[in-house]
Amino acid sequence: MTTSPVSTRAELTARILAAKRRKGLSWKAIAERFGRSPEWTTAALLGQMALDAEQARLAVELFDLPEEAPALLQEVPYKGALPALPPSDPLIYRLYEIVLVYGTTIKALIHEEFGDGIMSAIDFDMKIERQSDPKGDRVRITMSGKFLPYKAY
Repeated sequence: MTTSPVSTRAELTARILAAKRRKGLSWKAIAERFGRSPEWTTAALLGQMALDAEQARLAVELFDLPEEAPALLQEVPYKGALPALPPSDPLIYRLYEIVLVYGTTIKALIHEEFGDGIMSAIDFDMKIERQSDPKGDRVRITMSGKFLPYKAY
C-alpha cells in the first residue's frame, strides 16, 4: 500500500489512530504484538515515547505507514504536551483534579515515608485495570516510580 508522506509526529499519530480504527484493533491487541504493556505501547503510539528500530518497523507494517515513519517514531518526543491547561477533556480533567485536590497529600506522605525527593516518571510503571464493584465498575490506576532523593552539594 502506497501512503502519502507525513512531516510531523502529530500527523503520524493521526495516521496511526485512523489505521487502528479502520482495522478494528484494540490497544491491548497492539501491545501484545509489540511485546509491551498496553500503557507503554499506547503512550508510544500517541507520541509520548520513542520506539526502537524493531518497534518502528512493526508499527509501519501494522498501520501501513509511509517510509519516513520509522525516523519520526524513533525521535525523542516532546513529552507531556496537552492541548490546553487546564485540560478540557473530562477524563483527563478528573486526573488533573485528583492532583489538584490530593497532590499536597501525596507529596506529604511520600516525603514522610521516603524523605525529600521525587517519584520518577522516567523509571516508572503504570497499570490501568477494571475493578468489578456491585455499585459500578471502578478504574484502578497503579503507578510505581523510583524514588529519587534530592542530593546535597
